[in-house]
Amino acid sequence: MSYEITELTTDLIPQAAEVWHAGWHEAHADIVPSDLTKLRTLDSFASRLVKYAATTRIAVQDGQVFGLCVVLKDEINQMYVSAQARGTGLAADLIQDGERRIQASGHATAWLACAVGNDRAARFYEKRGWVNARTEILRFEAGVGTYPLEIWRFEKSLT
Repeated sequence: MSYEITELTTDLIPQAAEVWHAGWHEAHADIVPSDLTKLRTLDSFASRLVKYAATTRIAVQDGQVFGLCVVLKDEINQMYVSAQARGTGLAADLIQDGERRIQASGHATAWLACAVGNDRAARFYEKRGWVNARTEILRFEAGVGTYPLEIWRFEKSLT
């Protein structure tokens, strides 16, 4: 399968939100507090994509969204690939695209947050040259406020 990695457009936000919603729940529902999981509705992901549309790139094929990557300054803020696209190399392409965008904006090091216990994601990042730098507490957007969550902070030199 070949995918085009391109800018997120308003008409594709619902599809991208579905990819993010499904991927988030698959990866996190069993490892984060249930009250956070309840806040992660499809609408919450769509709202965040509206907010982050300018910094989100998606992977599409024949008009269907199969993945997304949100970059905020020096951070890969979100990255998800649909179950149908796993094993195709798309995740590697999306994270590489995100790394290039971070580097092009002048940052020498990129970082990302991985929920403690998301071993599958951690293995993927390590295979791509990311290093688990430390464990810390971050506050994530959650409904009307923020939610503290313990994460592994992965970093990668882009030089």
